Amino acid sequence: MAYLVVRLRGTVNTPYWAEHTLRLLRLKSRFSATIVPENEVYEGMLKKVKDHVAWCKADAQTIKLLLEKRGKVIGDKSINDEVLRSLGFSSIDDIATALANDSIKFNDLKLIKPYFRLAPPRKGFKKSSKRMYSDGGILGRNEELSEMVARMV
Repeated sequence: MAYLVVRLRGTVNTPYWAEHTLRLLRLKSRFSATIVPENEVYEGMLKKVKDHVAWCKADAQTIKLLLEKRGKVIGDKSINDEVLRSLGFSSIDDIATALANDSIKFNDLKLIKPYFRLAPPRKGFKKSSKRMYSDGGILGRNEELSEMVARMV
C-alpha cells in the first residue's frame, strides 16, 4: 500500500527542519498532495512533520480521481492517452492500481509530476485544522482524508 499525503499548514513560521522534510516529501506549498510508498523511512518523515500534514492509506479510486482531475505532465498539461502509452500503461486505472499497490513509484513515472496542487476543501474543514486527528482535528494520520481530498479536487 501507499500513503496519500496532503500539506494542510502554510509556509509562514515553519521551522527549517520541518520545511526541509516537507521539501523531501515534495510538499512545497499549502494544499499540495503526493503519494509516497509505505516504508519505515517515509513513516519517520511523516511522524516528524505530523503537525503540518495529514496522511492516510491511498486507495486506487482516490488516486484515479487525483490523476484525472489534477495530474499534470511536464509542461503543465493534463495527462492524455499518448503519455499513458509512452509510460507503458493502457489507462489511468492501471497507473492508479499500480501506485496504490506500491508496484511502481512516482519516480518511475518520469513524465508525470510527482505532486498534485489542490484547492481548499469545498464547504470548509469539518474539524479543526490546528489539531491532531486523535484530538478532534484533521492533522496526522487521518482516516477521513480521502473524503476531504474528494472535496479538494
